[in-house]
Amino acid sequence: MPTALYIDADACPVKEEVYRVARRYGLKTYVVSNGWMQVPREALIEQVVVDAGPDVADDWIAERAGLGDVVITADIPLADRCLKAGAQALKSNGQAFTPDSIGSALAGRMVGEHLRSMGVATSGPPPFSAADRSRFLQALDQAVVKARRVAPPSQP
Repeated sequence: MPTALYIDADACPVKEEVYRVARRYGLKTYVVSNGWMQVPREALIEQVVVDAGPDVADDWIAERAGLGDVVITADIPLADRCLKAGAQALKSNGQAFTPDSIGSALAGRMVGEHLRSMGVATSGPPPFSAADRSRFLQALDQAVVKARRVAPPSQP
């Protein structure tokens, strides 16, 4: 299969940007969520509604994303699984998860979970900005170019 885009869509603020890049490159895009949401009615964009439950959408994406694909997610364990399968993973602010950075991201997530379980108030991510949106578009474009170089060719 040629390059595909997978959006962990439930809380993704850059779906429209992904659609724009998908159209430009002619890429199949899977919008994966636990509930119905409005998506463009286009052949290249497919909405996938999975059952409710922890990690069901993540499992759907991780089982399919591989070499030459790009996953858009803020979920660190999902990004780790996708990287291990050969896919690229991007946050909505344009920051790429990489094999070199995923270990510290997982460790930071575990520390945050531990602190919250002890009742310590932790801060969330900073507010999403126009600069984040711009960085995301640039990072996604670069990721797609890279992904298309390594994606297996499509079958006739």
